[in-house]
Amino acid sequence: MSVLASIHIYPLKSCAPLALDAAQVQTRGLERDRRWMVVDAEDRFVTGRQVPRLTLIRALPDNDALRLSAPDMPDLHVAPPPAEGARIASAVWGAPVRPLLAADAAHAWISTFLGVPSRLVYMDDACVRPVKAKYDGKYGIDGDEVSFADAFPLLLISQASLDGLNARLKAPVPMLRFRPNLVIANTAAHAEDGWKRIRVGEVEFDLVKTCVRCVFTTVDFERGAFDLSGEPLRTLIQYRRSADGVTFGQNLIPRSAGTIRVGEPVEVIL
Repeated sequence: MSVLASIHIYPLKSCAPLALDAAQVQTRGLERDRRWMVVDAEDRFVTGRQVPRLTLIRALPDNDALRLSAPDMPDLHVAPPPAEGARIASAVWGAPVRPLLAADAAHAWISTFLGVPSRLVYMDDACVRPVKAKYDGKYGIDGDEVSFADAFPLLLISQASLDGLNARLKAPVPMLRFRPNLVIANTAAHAEDGWKRIRVGEVEFDLVKTCVRCVFTTVDFERGAFDLSGEPLRTLIQYRRSADGVTFGQNLIPRSAGTIRVGEPVEVIL
């Protein structure tokens, strides 16, 4: 039987991954996953695609607050902004959002570490971002929401899919290059491509779209720099190219709430 092998969140978009033994599933994804984000001087969202050093930042949730650490930087505790605080008009891949601005100390910390003027923003309950439905409404339904994740609440990849990729590479890459939330063991490679709905423990998810991969997969998050080999994207192009692009993993939308735990069975419903 397939099982949930690991759970990961990224409290600050594009930050270092954080492994969990259990996580609460909410409408927008896993609790405290990508509820914080960096924006530039023009309030445009910033990711590791443009600034690989973001992946060196460790962001640890402290209830709704955040504890930040990074090489050669003092640790910083960032309180969640008050609901009546200042908001900005930003967007994530064209989807508008109005997050709250963090305190000036957080902006200074981020700007110093990244070396460019930057600010830190927070998604509270009032900052709603609907899942962007495909033109025919295929992916989402009314009421589906997402955090600051690229497009969908969660990302799932099977361990066998990574094993198949690494068998083709001169130097294997870790699963976290692909920034999944859920890693599934005991499946065939890319079995997830054929799933439509699964149950993890008692929580159900729809698998709505394969994940199209980009240059972010070539960022070595432990160094905060691009892998000059261009891998694993260079190899994925050879056998995972589709009409949508180069795909690896599946995007999920929760269809129920609850707690999921590492080691729980994963049942394919459809």
